[in-house]
Amino acid sequence: MTRYNPREAEPKWQAAWAEAGADAAADPTTSDREKYYVLEMFPYPSGRIHVGHSRNYTMGDVVARYKRAKGFDVLHPMGWDAFGLPAENAARERGVHPRDWTLENIRVMRGQLKRLGLAIDWSREIATCEPDYYKHQQAIFLKLYERGLVHRKKAKVNWDPVDQTVLANEQVVDGRGWRSGAIVVQRELDQWFFKITDYADELLEGIETLDRWPEKVRLMQKNWIGKSRGARILFPFAEKEDARRFGCEGIEVFTTRPDTLFGASFLALAPDHAVTNALGVEDPSIESFQDYCRRTGVSEEEIEKAPKRGLDLGVKVRHPFDASWELPVWTANFVLSTYGTGAIFGSPAGDQRDLDFARKYDLPVTPVVLPPHADPKVHVITDVAYTGEGTLYNSRFLDGLTTAEGIERAIAKLEEAGLGEGATTYRLRDWLVSRQRYWGCPIPIIHCDNCGAVPVQEELLPVRLPDDVRFDKPGNPLDRHDGWRHVDCPECGAPARRETDTLDTFVCSSWYFLRFTSPWRTDIAFDPDVAKAWMPVDQYVGGIEHAILHLLYARFFTRALRDAGLIDLPSGEPFAGLFTQGMVTHRTYRSDDGRWLGPGEVEERDGQTVEIQTGKSVSVGALEKMSKSKKNVVDLDAFIEDFGADAARWFVLSDSPPERDVEYTAEGVDGVWRFIQRVWALCDAHPQGAPAPTADVPACEGADLELRRTVHRAVKDVSEAIEGFRFNSAVASIHELVNEIRRHKGEDDAALAVRGEALGLMARLLSPFMPHLAESCWERIGGEGLVATQGWPDYDPSLVTADTVTLPVQVNGKRRGEIVVPRGAQAGDVEAAALAEAGVARSLDGLTVRKVIVVPDRIVNIVAG
Repeated sequence: MTRYNPREAEPKWQAAWAEAGADAAADPTTSDREKYYVLEMFPYPSGRIHVGHSRNYTMGDVVARYKRAKGFDVLHPMGWDAFGLPAENAARERGVHPRDWTLENIRVMRGQLKRLGLAIDWSREIATCEPDYYKHQQAIFLKLYERGLVHRKKAKVNWDPVDQTVLANEQVVDGRGWRSGAIVVQRELDQWFFKITDYADELLEGIETLDRWPEKVRLMQKNWIGKSRGARILFPFAEKEDARRFGCEGIEVFTTRPDTLFGASFLALAPDHAVTNALGVEDPSIESFQDYCRRTGVSEEEIEKAPKRGLDLGVKVRHPFDASWELPVWTANFVLSTYGTGAIFGSPAGDQRDLDFARKYDLPVTPVVLPPHADPKVHVITDVAYTGEGTLYNSRFLDGLTTAEGIERAIAKLEEAGLGEGATTYRLRDWLVSRQRYWGCPIPIIHCDNCGAVPVQEELLPVRLPDDVRFDKPGNPLDRHDGWRHVDCPECGAPARRETDTLDTFVCSSWYFLRFTSPWRTDIAFDPDVAKAWMPVDQYVGGIEHAILHLLYARFFTRALRDAGLIDLPSGEPFAGLFTQGMVTHRTYRSDDGRWLGPGEVEERDGQTVEIQTGKSVSVGALEKMSKSKKNVVDLDAFIEDFGADAARWFVLSDSPPERDVEYTAEGVDGVWRFIQRVWALCDAHPQGAPAPTADVPACEGADLELRRTVHRAVKDVSEAIEGFRFNSAVASIHELVNEIRRHKGEDDAALAVRGEALGLMARLLSPFMPHLAESCWERIGGEGLVATQGWPDYDPSLVTADTVTLPVQVNGKRRGEIVVPRGAQAGDVEAAALAEAGVARSLDGLTVRKVIVVPDRIVNIVAG
């Protein structure tokens, strides 16, 4: 008896698959088989892969191998999201070029993914930092520019004054730059935008068609687009002088709740609203408040969590329904200039944020929506706003209406008075794609003082990044590279300047799935006929952290490319199915001086967790997703060296539903290793010369028949589990099958034939999950060719249908026992068995049976009194 050795088996089978071309995708334009495109969100090459990363790729690989075995032409590619700020930071910190750092990381990570045995068509590998990729991205940019989907305007950005760069909201921590620690300020810069808002309605409507997406992701997309029906309302200035001073009649507000206007107690303006700005020039206290708001709260999430602060601007407006009713105008840190008109009316009784603000500054709170069954005489609002539906009161002509009726009545009155109109607004804003950094796709625009923004001619693409840049100073090195930056205007020949901003890396990931369909094309981004044949992606797998922006941008891009005539994809939806996997978690460890420690740096001694190097006790933290920053990672190469790739694949799929987190434990890994050896031992013990696993099986009975039933049920259950993304259930079914095979002891010809069939089907079921072990088992029991090229097994329906069924028996609606009867048994026989069951008989003692209801093969109900 030998032990299974993954160090020998895994390289052997990976070489065999490569030689056989087992993972190469066919040409879908000439194939007569149905296509299936499976894709995992491609990785950013930031360093080594750990075991936690492998879960995403393993899930996609299971689906790819299964679908290929089912007879589909499968496209399963891999590439690298290779631009981005981390590479530029590495250049500054390590003294290396971003390209060198990125390509070395790609080399390492590619090797790690290949060691996992992923069924990937590596001939299609792409890296977004290569000119042969971003050349086509620049051409797409120009095509969208021609169609009016790209524009340039001033926009507020988070500016790090030390690093002299724009920061994304996620790079601002407590109001400071994540790298420099400098206080971030908001500045207005000329920025490039994609007009994603042109597609707001279509993007929203398309969500309804995505029935194979998680509901939570669909909801997140809907909320991000944020379509709101409401009204634009003009609040006239109370003083004519203010109208002259500000050059307008009043302040315009957008609201989704015009029914609550009679609960208004104030107006609040964004700190950068035009009226606030005008007053800030005159009043230092207002200017100081504006400075405070610029330094704090740069993202919506931060603003929402921050304490509500405001300042009375000393201006009043008139209520649109009552000219004698004046409302004070404030500026507040929770009002955003990017939503609606940058102004709100506060109706504190129906909005918690407004209520908190009103309580803080002693502003009136008038309830106007009466909850169902509440008494208007006693209903009051204390510290919690009422945000639900109800009946309007304290609202004059709106009294007695429902909230929905009140909205429409209020809009009609506003339109009648000429002070407002019904309107629709969106939370979605145009996509800001400018990034003030070097390591990104150059924007193919030249700025000329005479001609303005001039597109680079397509035949001159790509606009390549210069290699000879220096990172010894803060800011974007392209701004300092005169040889690259200064060019002649393509239209008038005058001295001009290249655009030095580069594109957001989300642009790269918004169409990479199309490039995979024909990456060998140098003349165009993708072959439209081939893309039409492969698209949409049938199954996309990735983290919930990309549930909004990446997916939304990709959905916009495919629609824009469709309308530009570059792809025939009528729906515009790039991903038909989406699955968001859970994370692999691990305990965190910290030394007594606060250092994060990795799992390999600690051990158990005398019931305590200690640091190996010092022997000092360590603090054991909570389970958290594997993270390099907290060092609670298990390196994938180290794991494969110890246990093999199949053990990593099996472990990350075993214990938890794939949408939930799975905890990494040494005990769990040891259990996987023991299971692998049990599987191998079964195959290794199978006699040489026994019937091949595909040989016909003679008629059998007893233990042989039970084994056949178990294995065919396993085929059915594993197939359904993979189709339903219940990989942990598939793992459990295979465990049960292995246990049944181990219990089977027969050695005659019939028994060996049955066991050979069972081992062969076991190997084929294992193949998507542990492909190397499956190949070794298949070879050992005499299977022909590679198991990776075998078709998916069919099960015999007659063997998965049980001869008996277990029926619950209820007496007066309460379960009192259960009976086992032949499937399809006569009602009289079932009734007799139910009445004879001991627990049922006890519960009927002293009662008269009035009725027995038998639902065939389901349940027995007894009515007694």
